Amino acid sequence: MMSLTIGKLAAAADVKVPTIRFYEQIGLLPEPVRTVSDRRAYDPAAVRRLAFIKHARQLGFPIEAIRTLLDLADHPERSCEDANSLAQEQLTTVETKIAQLEALRSELRRMVAAGCQGIAGDCRVIETLADHGLCGRDHSVPGRLSS
Repeated sequence: MMSLTIGKLAAAADVKVPTIRFYEQIGLLPEPVRTVSDRRAYDPAAVRRLAFIKHARQLGFPIEAIRTLLDLADHPERSCEDANSLAQEQLTTVETKIAQLEALRSELRRMVAAGCQGIAGDCRVIETLADHGLCGRDHSVPGRLSS
């Protein structure tokens, strides 16, 4: 069976070596076998698993959701209801973020359009940032500090 070093695994999956070590540390990737010289040796399944994790991260899935999805992938006879539910949760999260970003874009466009050419004391951008009440609509992001 073909065996890969950690560097070759990283290259094959287009991730960094510390990322592989991190995924091993948190249990998303199993600990690899070790050679007699104590080097990690990975099989082709590690490339597929790492690609799965990378793709899930690109889609924004949190680590715990990925853990559940990997468990489902490891047990193909189980129902995919949990996978559907996790995907729906992630879609809802993404749609919420998009709505927040659209609100931010709208407010920034409004601020830029109202900008001035004079001195900073008369700057509409600075004035709006100093007084949230001057904003056109609420654009705060839940979970972030707001005053």
